[in-house]
Amino acid sequence: MAHGEIRLDHKVILGMVTEGASVLDLGCGEGELLNLLEKEKKVTGQGIEFSEQAIYSCVEKGLSVYHGDIDTGLSEYGDGSFDYVILNESLQQVWKPGIVLNEALRVGRKVIVGFPNFGHYSVRLQVFFGGRTPVTPSLPFMWYDTPNVHFISISDFEEYCKTRGVSVLDSVFIKKDRVTRILPNLFADIGIFMISGKI
Repeated sequence: MAHGEIRLDHKVILGMVTEGASVLDLGCGEGELLNLLEKEKKVTGQGIEFSEQAIYSCVEKGLSVYHGDIDTGLSEYGDGSFDYVILNESLQQVWKPGIVLNEALRVGRKVIVGFPNFGHYSVRLQVFFGGRTPVTPSLPFMWYDTPNVHFISISDFEEYCKTRGVSVLDSVFIKKDRVTRILPNLFADIGIFMISGKI
């Protein structure tokens, strides 16, 4: 990716968020997405991040980011405190995804979730033929240094929402550098969902 080029998943999320909305970014990393949303959509943004080093990068960008562990919940926020809660590339890294999703849906009127698709055909082939933990562009870590503690497929997440009465308001699937609708659980590298409702 060229310097200054916006990641496609960030472009997709940018398109989902309305102008001037309030946004809570859970696991915001170094704040690239939150910074983009503040600049392009004039959102009132706030982030929560566990890595102190990443928080320093956020502060340098002028972002409002707090140190916290989203696995412990969001008890300091009331119901419907934000127009959007974002979990991009962070749901698979938490220990208690059910609790995190429940809290995100409580605090946010809408929740945007993005994650690498463990159902991708290249993952299946690596497991089947190689018998080893897969490494792909969207899952780039070796088993011993991965931040991921849960591996989610697009079908897994759709089933999770269905069985818990969570409404899927929108979904976008990314295959390398483009959006795809063809058999996303098999061919998409990343799934991005906008959801609402109570678990």
